[in-house]
Amino acid sequence: MKVDQKEMIDEFGDNLKLDYDLKKKNWFNIGGKTKAFYKADNLKELIKFLKKIKNEEKIFILGAGSNTLISDTKFEGVVIKLSHNFNNISMHSEKIIVAGSAVTDKSLSEYAMENSLGGFEFLSCIPGTVGGGIRMNAGCFQREFKDILISIQAINKLGQINTIPAKEINFKYRNSGLSEDLIFLSASFKGYKKDKNLIINEMRSLKEKKEQTQPTKIKTSGSTFKNPVDQTDKKVWQLIKESVPLKQSFGDASISEKHCNFFVNKGNAKFEDMKKLIDFVSESVLKKTGIKLETEIKILEN
Repeated sequence: MKVDQKEMIDEFGDNLKLDYDLKKKNWFNIGGKTKAFYKADNLKELIKFLKKIKNEEKIFILGAGSNTLISDTKFEGVVIKLSHNFNNISMHSEKIIVAGSAVTDKSLSEYAMENSLGGFEFLSCIPGTVGGGIRMNAGCFQREFKDILISIQAINKLGQINTIPAKEINFKYRNSGLSEDLIFLSASFKGYKKDKNLIINEMRSLKEKKEQTQPTKIKTSGSTFKNPVDQTDKKVWQLIKESVPLKQSFGDASISEKHCNFFVNKGNAKFEDMKKLIDFVSESVLKKTGIKLETEIKILEN
């Protein structure tokens, strides 16, 4: 680290680890080490840490790791993970929920259900956290984060906190357009009163649809590519199916038999294996259809 390492370890103790292995911190189970890994206990400590490193380090915020591919080469920066103290959730009023950015999307949907609040059902099918969901405007079944968001509380690399109303955010498909320098702390969401049994039934129906079409309980990171909404009416899985030999694999990196936009680590895939598969599929689709795909998963490399 560019700041004094001993001084940092003395100040932040076990919450700061150097040369930390990230392989077990993501759903692909792929990746090498990071120069530093900081687990922020609370907002006060996070502010202190950010002010200490003085915006002189590359920072990557790691949520659930459900949508992240990490390089095997050491990341020359700081990976920050928010602790369970950013996992709080509460009712602000009859129709408004406030959730910390470390709250899982599934937990938020279940909390809304318990409080008879509709509009959050789709979140039960997204395997990530509130922070990551906002960052990429995550969604499924024709609903996205932007549809329920009121505002975000965020902190920048200098440790300054501000609140951003949703109406000031230029949300697009799988993109919030917000600065990568922002670390999301919490968000407010609005739903509508709905019978709890109807909510439960809808969540069950969405879960069944998802399980019929998407792989579960394996080493995958969800949708690899975004749907090219501005270029064609076809879904990305259709373009892949038309353009790529689906048995293609590199090492243990392969295409899911259940959904060809989901890539799988069958055992000991390396970062290069998965990157080769991503590049191969992207190039094959471009060659066959003329459409340039954009990755939906976040790739952490120097």
